[in-house]
Amino acid sequence: MQESKPNFQNLADKWPSPFVVRDRIELFGGGMITARYIANLDSAGKGPAGRFRIGRKVAYPVEELIKWLEERSQPIAEKDRDIAKRFNNKKGE
Repeated sequence: MQESKPNFQNLADKWPSPFVVRDRIELFGGGMITARYIANLDSAGKGPAGRFRIGRKVAYPVEELIKWLEERSQPIAEKDRDIAKRFNNKKGE
């Protein structure tokens, strides 16, 4: 059974602006990605397309950010979920 990639469009639908400032990226994505991590990816040329700077702030168009998140996401296979669940249960013992 092939699992589908997640659809991040609901993040865009809830966001009040057509842009996301880098230091608000954690809020936008529910903590999935940090400002520092995306800054590092940007410097390596692996960040979202369309970023721009105003003064000291870097921002991303929401639609480009959504597209980038969807391209980078990977579903976790059921087998991997079971292994992770067992590992986490053993840590709590």
